[in-house]
Amino acid sequence: MRAERSDGSEHAARAAPAPRYGVLADTIPIDHEIEIRRSRFICRLQRVEDEAEARDVIAGRRTAHRLARHHCSAFVLGAGRTVQRSNDDGEPAGTAGTPMLEAVVLHERDGVGAADVSDVVAVVTRYFGGVLLGAGGLARAYSESVSSTLQLARLVTREARAVFGLDAPHATAGRWENELRARGILVSGADYVGTSAMLSLAVPDSVDARARLYSEVAAVTAGQGSLVELGTEWVDLA
Repeated sequence: MRAERSDGSEHAARAAPAPRYGVLADTIPIDHEIEIRRSRFICRLQRVEDEAEARDVIAGRRTAHRLARHHCSAFVLGAGRTVQRSNDDGEPAGTAGTPMLEAVVLHERDGVGAADVSDVVAVVTRYFGGVLLGAGGLARAYSESVSSTLQLARLVTREARAVFGLDAPHATAGRWENELRARGILVSGADYVGTSAMLSLAVPDSVDARARLYSEVAAVTAGQGSLVELGTEWVDLA
């Protein structure tokens, strides 16, 4: 975990990258408010691609709620959730940012069970209601604010795909494409240039999936097709 403390200091720990993880299905922000002993806790949850975008969301909440006393935040980024930050923004140390970060990190998706949500920022704006909540009460309030907002979110799986090119003669390109699709191989495109076509193929970025692709291509092309690896991409699964 890499977290930014309320005093600005940071600590880091690395996690191994994962081939798939959970993300918010939409880029539209989710806002949810709870009230605890007259204090208002307004959480914004938003999907982000990088740290700069996450910090822009936090800055935007400060602008939108200038009269609020605190704008506490937490965000998690990357397939392995290697970037994790939290900030108490003036609340007693450990009573806001850390509980918020834990609420994100420990959240399990319905039907999946995996605590793997990433590429998300949570900002909780607090309007003080005049009643002190104490350290424990603050921690529970900030955690509940994020957790209850996550319950409203629709999450999907983001998966790494290995992308390959397959050069095919015009005369056989259509047949190869149809047979590969019938065998469950994703053909994401076909670029016809000159006397040949380049078929774009994508499979989950795993050893088994790659091995199966080579096997299927060999069978469909009778050993005539040659695959060229083009890299990897991340896709959201429906």
